[in-house]
Amino acid sequence: MKRPFLVHFLPIITDDFINIRASISLKENPLYLSNKYIEGEKIVPSNPLQAFKLLTSNDFMIRIVGLNEDRFEIYKKNYESDAFGNFNFKIPLTEERRLIKVLQIYEIKHGKGVELLLGSFIPLHIKSPKKIVISDFDKTLADTRYHTTREVYDSLTRPLEYFPTLKRSVEYIKDFIAKDYHPFILSASPHFYEDAMRDWLYQHQIFTAGIFLKDYRHIFSLLEGDLTPKDLKIQGLYKLNHLLDILLMTGIPDKLVLMGDNFESDPIIYSALAKTLTQKIDPWKIWKTMKRHKAFTSSRRQESQMLNKIYQLQNLVTRRMNQNIAVCDLTVLIRKVGQDELIELPNEFVEQKKFITLYDGEPEIKQVSKKVELVEQKKGHNQR
Repeated sequence: MKRPFLVHFLPIITDDFINIRASISLKENPLYLSNKYIEGEKIVPSNPLQAFKLLTSNDFMIRIVGLNEDRFEIYKKNYESDAFGNFNFKIPLTEERRLIKVLQIYEIKHGKGVELLLGSFIPLHIKSPKKIVISDFDKTLADTRYHTTREVYDSLTRPLEYFPTLKRSVEYIKDFIAKDYHPFILSASPHFYEDAMRDWLYQHQIFTAGIFLKDYRHIFSLLEGDLTPKDLKIQGLYKLNHLLDILLMTGIPDKLVLMGDNFESDPIIYSALAKTLTQKIDPWKIWKTMKRHKAFTSSRRQESQMLNKIYQLQNLVTRRMNQNIAVCDLTVLIRKVGQDELIELPNEFVEQKKFITLYDGEPEIKQVSKKVELVEQKKGHNQR
């Protein structure tokens, strides 16, 4: 018998809201956690194919119960998912709701008359000064390959540790985490890679990262899909969309590090975000600049959604500037392709090149901590 379970649940507290992003699916055996299996006494990391059933779609309803530090109930409300079992909503904070310390999650639709406890969670409060590091996964943390049929098959049937680890990138993000940056991982891999990716992150001692993946069910949905078939190959709009989601959930950080590679469109995506974060500019003008480039090819629905998020982010930027708070301190780390020493950007984004630092993909682990300091020193020199 199948029962609902949480694929992920990410609650983040800002000054005004508790922002919640979650996903629910159905699982055969409630005791079979995280799709792991055991060979003898060894726990083997899961592979993406074990979670392939997450391609199915179901809608759910959850009840959120907020408890204070004495475990008294001070908030309760029901929320409906989209057609794919995904939730993305905000709980406005009042004086009473600011006392919420624990969130209990119940699924109340799948079994009539049954309230199924899915888990209890402590909301994440990113303390001031707010510091965030967002890293791409493919070609940045792991040298994943999906070009041939064989490579796609291997990626589905093997744990992600099968692919070479880009140790310098891993050491970079771990070094920032040690400096109190909260990590988020962004990938264009299908959403059913989540367990396999979480296993990989745990194996590399990255324990608290929020993971954002591409939900391929949206591509094949005619009515409710936010993605279209062209988004199978073009990643710019999808990545920028999730970057905006992260920043709208956390609020504009005091320090932000973006990590990516120079294989596809990461430099232009991060430059577009840098332009949005560091300038007080009309959102429509920003979007008109972006949509000239292939990386941001969009449908009318996608354009409307993107504009709405850019407006929200620009409102936060404007509020920050009106309060005389410094603009976001931004660093962009791009892994080089081969011996390339230059980043090519369109004329509209040349000004943002000052935020970008190229680094070699091959590891020199002992020198990485010093290199983080050198990156920050270089950035400070460029801004002066």
